[in-house]
Amino acid sequence: MEGIVKLPSADTLVIRVHPEDNVAVARVAIPAGQTVRCGGVTVKARNRVPAGHKIALADIPAGGPVVRYGAAIGQAAAPIRAGEYVHEHNVTLEADSAPLELPAGELPEPPAADSSPSYLGYPRPDGRAGTRNYIAVVAASNCAAFAAELTASRFPRESLPENVHGVAAFPHGYGCGTTAGPDLELLRRTIRGLIDHPNVAFAVVLGLGCELNQVSAYLDGDRIAGLTIQDAGGTRAAAEKAAEMVGRMVEQAAAMKRVEVPASKLVLGLQCGGSDAFSGVTANPALGMCCDRLVAAGGTVVLGETPETFGAESLLVRRARNREVAEAYLGMVERYKAYLRPYGSTFEDNPSPGNKEGGLTNILEKSLGAVAKAGTTPLMAAYEYGERVTARGFVFMNTPGYDPVSLTGIAAGGANVMAFTTGRGSATGFPTVPVIKIASNSSTYRRMSDDMDIDAGRIAEGGATVEEVGREIFELVLRVASGEKTCAERLGHDEFVPWRIGPVL
Repeated sequence: MEGIVKLPSADTLVIRVHPEDNVAVARVAIPAGQTVRCGGVTVKARNRVPAGHKIALADIPAGGPVVRYGAAIGQAAAPIRAGEYVHEHNVTLEADSAPLELPAGELPEPPAADSSPSYLGYPRPDGRAGTRNYIAVVAASNCAAFAAELTASRFPRESLPENVHGVAAFPHGYGCGTTAGPDLELLRRTIRGLIDHPNVAFAVVLGLGCELNQVSAYLDGDRIAGLTIQDAGGTRAAAEKAAEMVGRMVEQAAAMKRVEVPASKLVLGLQCGGSDAFSGVTANPALGMCCDRLVAAGGTVVLGETPETFGAESLLVRRARNREVAEAYLGMVERYKAYLRPYGSTFEDNPSPGNKEGGLTNILEKSLGAVAKAGTTPLMAAYEYGERVTARGFVFMNTPGYDPVSLTGIAAGGANVMAFTTGRGSATGFPTVPVIKIASNSSTYRRMSDDMDIDAGRIAEGGATVEEVGREIFELVLRVASGEKTCAERLGHDEFVPWRIGPVL
């Protein structure tokens, strides 16, 4: 966008989301002296405003609220004049101590869909349905990570039958040297969720043999097998024996066929990363429209990234099904703050430098735009990291904002498709769950065309509406669920990073 020489008309240079906003976002870089018109207001730019950054539409006194999305995202550090560039150099952030109003009654569950769209999926014995059909080879600890990768490497995707989408390795750096208690509990919940997942037909769990996270913790049922390197006679012998197990599993998985299942079987995980100021006006609201359609069809959407709801708690609390759900979510926020405190960190350490370069000034602005991707339906439940999601409708999961860790937790909860919005550009996927990338601006979509599935930047450029792109995302979700590959899948992205919360011994 920076390379555009001829500017659009003064009426189309900026985007104001809410009529009460006193700032607007530049569609393209605006030179100093350029006239800008928005919502009946005309101002002249006093400084150069980069694309995606904010310009003041009115004078804002020192200490006065800087308003975007109809809410204060901070206070003016000094008087800001109309037409002035607005960013972290002249905006401060003061925490709002006003109490949140908790719901007094009970919101109804989403009604069961009379007629639902469908996709071609893999029904599972527990009633869920996969969008993919994988064999998982999971390391119980870091000591078995190489053996898991070695085993999976013996089954290149091009050699597998049509109905087996891959033998996916899950190596990681934990499980030995881990403390017993919450940290081990979290790792086990994550691994359990990934091997007992609708997109996984069978799984093999590999361990060294003497680690804290024992393979025996996972060996229940006929879908999961396991062994240890020490008992097998070493790394090479363990990989050979595991490969024999996987070979038999591939034969069984190959017999599984896609059948038509209702869209109510879909669990859509939501993620944003490398956000910019366009994310909250293009990609996230469009994804929100998709989520509302999926919930209306009886499906489930999972919002995570607890640190990136800071400042937007009131928006989620007022949508909570009841007081219990509201308090569960708020408890997660408070525990997350306590988790950060010993390290001298707070939610204000977010946004990242890349987010700020993209135009996001602080965590309040980022959060208000981020929650838009969850749509408008009631918040039905709140889950801890990696917990099995059982509720229908819009739910929340306590995850970090860090993309691969958040995706891992939501996948462990049972998400069988992911939708990932990005402004700066992201190159993240997941081993067994397709990840759809939605670019918030057309420049990123064009620059990273191998990674991006949908261009939501057309909304900012006037080429499409939020509703149109939302429908496009929904239709792509159904096609991907039926087998269409995402960019991340075609490239082979398979990032897997569990959340480590405890000390190392």
